[in-house]
Amino acid sequence: MIKNIVLAASFAATPDNLFDTYLDARSHSAFTGAPAVVESRAGTPFSAFDGILSGTILHVEPKRLIVQTWRSKNWPADALDSVLVLSFWPQQDGARIELVQVNVPDEDFAGVSQGWEKYYWTPWRAYLAEIATAR
Repeated sequence: MIKNIVLAASFAATPDNLFDTYLDARSHSAFTGAPAVVESRAGTPFSAFDGILSGTILHVEPKRLIVQTWRSKNWPADALDSVLVLSFWPQQDGARIELVQVNVPDEDFAGVSQGWEKYYWTPWRAYLAEIATAR
């Protein structure tokens, strides 16, 4: 069975900064702590955590929206790729990322759902705080 994930996370940064950080391989690697390959053009490959996650950038609406295929090496070989949609919104004191991820296999649904906070949101906030302190 496949499931969908809908999450939102707030950050002390601008939407533009978050968007650019996600789509820059060096920054993406820095805040996740693992190698990433990502570009800001549709049709380019994406990988994170040294290839544990992979996919293709499907659509980029500059500073607003990223759509990509996404899959984990932990998924069954016959599992469909997931589609990940990240949208970036201003809010008081920073920005919010709204995430929708469809077609997440049941076998890894809990891991992916919890993984967004553990492997993305929490280290990303720490990275932003570290950069702010260094200024």
